[in-house]
Amino acid sequence: MRYSPEALTAFVETVSCGSFSAAARRLRKSQSTISTAIANLEADLGVTLFDRASRQPVLTEQGRRVLSYVQAILTASDRLDEVAVSLSGETEVRLTFVLSDTLHPAVLAELLSQFDQRFPHTEFECLVGEDADVIDLLQKGRAHIGLIEARGQYPTDIGMSRVPVQSRMAIYVAPSHPLAGKKQIEWDALHTWRELRLNTYLEDNPQPARGPVWSAPNYLMLLSMAEQGFGWCALPCALVAEFNTTKKLVTLNITGWPRAVSVDLVWNKKSPLGAAGSWLRDYFQQLPQASVTN
Repeated sequence: MRYSPEALTAFVETVSCGSFSAAARRLRKSQSTISTAIANLEADLGVTLFDRASRQPVLTEQGRRVLSYVQAILTASDRLDEVAVSLSGETEVRLTFVLSDTLHPAVLAELLSQFDQRFPHTEFECLVGEDADVIDLLQKGRAHIGLIEARGQYPTDIGMSRVPVQSRMAIYVAPSHPLAGKKQIEWDALHTWRELRLNTYLEDNPQPARGPVWSAPNYLMLLSMAEQGFGWCALPCALVAEFNTTKKLVTLNITGWPRAVSVDLVWNKKSPLGAAGSWLRDYFQQLPQASVTN
């Protein structure tokens, strides 16, 4: 490649993040490294990619035209890596999968059954993580592939595909909670009571609280807190159905809830998946279209 892959990645990430410093944090490099990489790319191309007159870099007209070509180059490079691994036929000795509690247990059970039949000699490790924690595990090489509640943007080193199966979320409280006896609750009124909120270890953009909040890094812990009557919580319906066997939770009637949640499958482009990981990715992509698990 004539142009440095690191420089192309730095350029795309800066556009995505909106600043050199944010791109540096996402790529785990120094700001000077990112700035130098982009300056070298500008020199190689003979164009100015960013207007640096304002506080934050702004794409020039030339930069906007270059961006789509750079994205295409990086995508083609990722696909070439994937093809190379696929053609080699290498199967991972160990595959680590980050599971989201939003995944329906029935889908996971069928996945494990088929994986066992096809790759009986591959060690399968299953971690539980949500949101930013999943991305971090992939970028650090701690995991190979994972599921995450769909988000608008991903780092340039993270590949993704939308899983056809959606999950359903609802608002729950313990039967002893004062909200449990109400027939209809307005969303604004809900925030006068304590919220039990998902808050991952590496949450990069936490939503401001509208009322009192307790938090935990996974839905199963939040479910336990809700069962004890500590507050209201948005939880995956399938998770509640599986673990709330003694009916310690009730669903609140709130406009817009329950709601469907889209889920993405994500992986680290820098570590192409082997035969087992590629099969797992294909498995999720081929699930029945547009179904919603309760």
